[in-house]
Amino acid sequence: MRLHELYPFPEEYAQRKRVGRGPGSGTGCTSGRGNKGQNSRSGGGRPAWFEGGQMPLARRLPKRGFKNPHRVIYEAINLDQLLAAFPGASEITMEAVYERGLCKGGMPLKVLSRGDVTVKVSIEAHRFSAAAAEKITKAGGTVKALEG
Repeated sequence: MRLHELYPFPEEYAQRKRVGRGPGSGTGCTSGRGNKGQNSRSGGGRPAWFEGGQMPLARRLPKRGFKNPHRVIYEAINLDQLLAAFPGASEITMEAVYERGLCKGGMPLKVLSRGDVTVKVSIEAHRFSAAAAEKITKAGGTVKALEG
């Protein structure tokens, strides 16, 4: 077998049906769309979410709540991730966390409490969960909450 002898399997590529190419083609004239009606027109048919005229689900459900446009979204990081990335460090700053690629720069940082703190460490971040702050201070470390 040579490269010029290769061919695709016949069942692998079905021929595309070419419609509207005259009455002798079998799919001429109305191109398989029937005669008149909504679905015979260009752009005809209904959107996938159309429910037959009954009140749509999105309009049956009540409006509820709102999204606060001024909310602050924090990047979360756990204590075990921080301590694994900075073994033996006595101080962990925001700049160091961003440089290591643990968090995206520009987003405020919140430290969560997963993991145990066994060393005295000073951590700075924008927010701390209550449990994380308690673990750090219990180990003799300090918590520095930044503005913003």
